[in-house]
Amino acid sequence: MDMRYTPEQADLKRRAADYARLLMRHEDQSEQAGGPLPQQLVTELTRAAMDAGVYAINMPAEWGGAGLSLLDQVIVEEEFGKVTNCLWDIPWRPANVLAYGDERQREKYLLPVIRAEKFDAFAVTEPGAGSDPSSGTSTASRADGGWLLNGEKWFVTCGDIADFLLVQADAGPDRLPTLFFVDKAAPGVEMTRVPHFMHSAVNGHPEFTFTDVFVADEDVLGGVGNGYELTKEWFTDERLMIAARTTGAAERALELARDWAVEREQFGAPIASYQLVQGMLADCAVDIAVNRAYTHQVAWEADQPGTDRKTLHAKASTAKLAASEAAGRVADRCLQIFGGRGYDRTYPVERMYRELRVDRIWEGTSEIQRLIIANELIKRGTRVLALPTH
Repeated sequence: MDMRYTPEQADLKRRAADYARLLMRHEDQSEQAGGPLPQQLVTELTRAAMDAGVYAINMPAEWGGAGLSLLDQVIVEEEFGKVTNCLWDIPWRPANVLAYGDERQREKYLLPVIRAEKFDAFAVTEPGAGSDPSSGTSTASRADGGWLLNGEKWFVTCGDIADFLLVQADAGPDRLPTLFFVDKAAPGVEMTRVPHFMHSAVNGHPEFTFTDVFVADEDVLGGVGNGYELTKEWFTDERLMIAARTTGAAERALELARDWAVEREQFGAPIASYQLVQGMLADCAVDIAVNRAYTHQVAWEADQPGTDRKTLHAKASTAKLAASEAAGRVADRCLQIFGGRGYDRTYPVERMYRELRVDRIWEGTSEIQRLIIANELIKRGTRVLALPTH
């Protein structure tokens, strides 16, 4: 396996890094606003992402996306992760499972998302079903020509700006897990609350209730009963992207802390000359290097034909678990190196410290990742650690 970037990947990384620096110019503005940015500015930044080829990176080029492999997507998302305030939501990444829609669904839902005319959001979590999405109580009952959807969903990332939702609910008397396209403006859909979290994100994570919401048969994604498998596939990709973004965030935090340690003097010498600070810098470098290598490896494996999807699911969990926890350690050390200034919200390292905390929770908690990994070990042995042989 040749881990060197191709010339095309090097150019992709450069374009992603340039775009990330453009987003960084608006971090303070987003923080002061508590998250949102003016719509005109978001539109300009969206157009810039399209021009840079870093919009809808997970969708085929023939549909208008960037057509990137998973490894290429990891390269991009690592650069995006260096930006605070979740501004990496602006270069939109449609839910990967939208690609499984039929031609009518693709024309109605996916293509407008790729063109930045609409936005999607994935609604899985419920008040009583977080780490275990199979325990959800949202239901879809048969109606003439479709279904009546009832239930409640929490923490719907970007649900505040979404035009439609992908809602997981149990369909029919057999309670078959199914994904439904739901127009956010449909009768019976109510956005009840937008929680205020630790971090200031450009988009929100609202709560929704669904009361006898009619969904036509043609708006079932992937067939009745396939919702859980599609959700798992979405999780696999999202966990890899979290691993990439948290690694990128950790690298930016280390760059800032390193520069600060070299310049900041105490007791007549730069604090970088003191071994306790040197130890923190070294530990950060190790956390970043190891997790970058493993995340790249798993993304590369995912791009190879014939990769076992169940083992890949566990490897993505491994990457997400390791990288998100390592990034938390890195941010903590870097904040400590900055001292009191590290606790100031005008410093990026403070925002990273707050923002990285959620990466150990969303798209499956660290504890759930450990259960997934352990389950794969118990069922199939240490192949979860193996490299492909073809």
